[in-house]
Amino acid sequence: ALRRAAAPAAAPAAAAPSGELTFLEYAKTPSPKFKSTEPLAARISSVKRAIGPDAPGEICHIVIDGRIPYVEGQSIGVLPPGTDAKTGKPYQQRLYSIASSRYGDDGAGTSVSLCVRRAVFADPETGAEDPAKKGVCSNYLCDSKPGDDVAITGAVGKGMLLPDDDGADIIMVGTGTGVAPFRGFVRRLFEERTPAAARYAGRAWLFFGGPTTDSILYPGLWAAAKQAKPDQFKMTLAISREQQTAAGERMYVQHRITEHADEIFERLANGAHLYLCGLKGMQPGIEAALKEAAESRNLVFATWIKGLKKEKRYHVEVY
Repeated sequence: ALRRAAAPAAAPAAAAPSGELTFLEYAKTPSPKFKSTEPLAARISSVKRAIGPDAPGEICHIVIDGRIPYVEGQSIGVLPPGTDAKTGKPYQQRLYSIASSRYGDDGAGTSVSLCVRRAVFADPETGAEDPAKKGVCSNYLCDSKPGDDVAITGAVGKGMLLPDDDGADIIMVGTGTGVAPFRGFVRRLFEERTPAAARYAGRAWLFFGGPTTDSILYPGLWAAAKQAKPDQFKMTLAISREQQTAAGERMYVQHRITEHADEIFERLANGAHLYLCGLKGMQPGIEAALKEAAESRNLVFATWIKGLKKEKRYHVEVY
């Protein structure tokens, strides 16, 4: 049974750009309110291409209207309509990292945003797309129009939340749509007027990987964060088709990790949190770079990374 979203109330006074946002400051992470057997009947507010014309593929920034309690770093489930031909049952939910702060893109607290890559499968020999193998949910979302109904669940996940310590540094490593939770982090800590932003005394460092300059997601946000708090935000890019390593290879995020290992390890030794988010294929290369850097500092990598995990300072979300 769908639970219809209440008609959005007028935005609270606190949602004005000049006002401080305080009405969704939770004492603890909210419990999931909607499940797949009883999802929230929400609506698509907007679907916009999030990358430039010279970027390969298609990535959409999708805003969904519906009151669903969440905090930065969590995910929601989307239930695409239709029946799975393999099982004869309705499609299972697909989880997506939330790309907005808890207040939503407009500050009213009545929406949630996603960053979705349209998944298509092309024949490696002919290059022709096979519609039978396209991603069901990503295509459903990227094809959706404002006003369309969408069933959502959650919010879920506690592994990618911001640190409790307002003074802790955060190091964010994201490729492609893996930047979604980091958009929520940076909006909360650098763009919005929130108690969290006022208290935040740490430094945020974003490593972003993509194939072309046009593939950089949300460039305006990162520039605004740097302008707002220049001593607290920095960004390091790995643009694989445009940048090269000293050895003449394509530049990937793991190469930037190696380049900046001294500062990364210094920050981690002083309590920083490390976040990885993106496709599963990114994790081995990044962990290999961390392993090499740890061993060159006479650290046993397995012990070192286990220590970070035990202290809940190593956060990974890959898919």
